Amino acid sequence: MSNDPGRQVLAEGAFLRLVRAGGWEYVERTRLSGIVVILAVTDDRRLILTEQFRKPVGKRVIELPAGLAGDVEGAEGEALATAAHRELQEEAGYEAAEMVFLTEGPPSAGLSTEMITFFRARGLKPCGAGGGDGTEDILVHGVRLDEVAAWLELRRKEGLLIDPKVYAGLYFVEREE
Repeated sequence: MSNDPGRQVLAEGAFLRLVRAGGWEYVERTRLSGIVVILAVTDDRRLILTEQFRKPVGKRVIELPAGLAGDVEGAEGEALATAAHRELQEEAGYEAAEMVFLTEGPPSAGLSTEMITFFRARGLKPCGAGGGDGTEDILVHGVRLDEVAAWLELRRKEGLLIDPKVYAGLYFVEREE
């Protein structure tokens, strides 16, 4: 939240705030300490992806496991790496021995104050079915790295949307090799 004296709150809901400042309108989230995206590759070289219906775009979207940090009452100061561990377990059904910071930045700098932080999950072990926290309906996919480009293209042709952060994650996989 900015201390800009010309800042005006135009509307506020339970989770979002629409703001005008300096002739620019943008969105802020009202309750979070950050957003995490998890790049998880299993020992047998499968990229862990999630699929869920996203109401704003009206379609199912293929994504990397991801979620909000500090959005739960009582856990407002949740560390980003802790949130990444939790989200990987909730969404994908894997626990990681460690979360390694990769990068951070704005996913849509012209629309939102959001900042996302990418983590590389290492030492993956299955710990459940995944699928989300009970309010989510998430499908989990483990796609072989040597087949992921063709798999994503097939999903796109089927009408699903592919979150560009998936391609950003693949950049980090390729950079490691």
